[in-house]
Amino acid sequence: MKLSTKIFIGLFILTLVPAIYLGQFVMAGIKPTANGFTIAFDVWGYVGIGVMVLNAVFGNILFFRFLRTQTLSKVLFFSTMPLSVVYGISLFLLADVGRYNTELATSVRAVLNISTTNTYNTILWAVLITVLYVAIIFFQYLYICRPVNKIEKIVSRLGDGRMKEENFNIGKSKQFKNVEYGLNKINYNYKDKDNQLKQTNLEAQKFIPKQFFKFLGKSSIAELELGNQVKKTATTLYCDLSSATEVGQTLSLEENFNFINSYLNVISPIIRKYDGFVDKYLGDGILAVFPRPDNAVNCAHAIVRVIENKNRTNRNLPPVEARIGVHTGEVIFGIVGEEERKSPTIVSDVLNLVSKLEDINNFLHTKIIFSKSVLNELPTKFRFNYRYLGSLTVDEGINLPLYESMEVYSRDRKEKLVHLKGKFENAVRLYNDRRYAESAREFEELLRLVPEDKPSYIYYNKAKEKEE
Repeated sequence: MKLSTKIFIGLFILTLVPAIYLGQFVMAGIKPTANGFTIAFDVWGYVGIGVMVLNAVFGNILFFRFLRTQTLSKVLFFSTMPLSVVYGISLFLLADVGRYNTELATSVRAVLNISTTNTYNTILWAVLITVLYVAIIFFQYLYICRPVNKIEKIVSRLGDGRMKEENFNIGKSKQFKNVEYGLNKINYNYKDKDNQLKQTNLEAQKFIPKQFFKFLGKSSIAELELGNQVKKTATTLYCDLSSATEVGQTLSLEENFNFINSYLNVISPIIRKYDGFVDKYLGDGILAVFPRPDNAVNCAHAIVRVIENKNRTNRNLPPVEARIGVHTGEVIFGIVGEEERKSPTIVSDVLNLVSKLEDINNFLHTKIIFSKSVLNELPTKFRFNYRYLGSLTVDEGINLPLYESMEVYSRDRKEKLVHLKGKFENAVRLYNDRRYAESAREFEELLRLVPEDKPSYIYYNKAKEKEE
């Protein structure tokens, strides 16, 4: 029992005895007459009223505290019992008051205007008392059952997953306190699982990019099912870190692992920056997908520059070059594997083509090449310097018009290549038309002006071989 409850019990008992004793002075101050009652309290009468009020206050406090320790059914019973007793006694007295000839009965009849011959007023008073009793019971039940309405709303919101409150406050009775504890525990477990799911989705995005979910029209990893697929036009970017394999052969396994990751750690954020996502890490290479080709081209430029900056910080190791191929085409985004091991990936001939572009990069010693499909899909306002490399064989029976971006070269070299773009492209077209002698002469002139241009050098040698 709480200390405050013990105090109220003491105060109730302390005021009960004088209230009973002083009650005679209160009753003496209320005098019945033929026309009603006259009230004339003396000092002890007023003191008695004050003590009786205090006793009633303390008694009600104890009564409400008692109700708070009971279950709902007992609360309803004990809260309505006093009122029901008063209601029953009132009706009984109202029915019998007309038959008594005492002075008190005469006064009551005068106040209520009832008599043995005037039963109409008696019925009206009975109806009034009944209406008052029902109204009080209604509002009493409404107040007592208010926690039930709260529980209904809380359970509904919990079922819909719309809870935001940290803790619920339902009611003061013992039973509702237990229900409140149970619901708060459910809410805590729900929020804990919800947080775990969010954390799982955040962790899953490290393995499955959120853009992949968007392409499939899903919102979480739990929604991914084997066979989910969608066909989209997308731009793929394949980046190979040239020389990384050779450098790795001089390092231990742990050093090699950290070396490759140090470059991938600067490339991946750039891919996300340009609204792309990494589909695969392929050793010292990386395959990325972009919804827009202009973002892919800008990302390719940024990757080359960041790799060059990275090389400056790794002066104790040979420099690594990024060679990038970019291609646009139809790609199927889907979930492959089996029920126990699902994997998101992209499936398309584009993957084969873009890897072949990287091989051509190595052959021509270029940094960034892209296909005509990329050029066709670029916005008309998108401007950058590029040149035609020719229609090259990327697979058996497939000749693909390819282009090289010149944005990643030094300013002097870039200016020379841009200035000689027309001459270079003309020499390439002569080669494609099998006019090898004319092509060789054009490339020879180009090499005198830009001797470090590897594509011109390779085309020149090929043209000389074909010419012979």
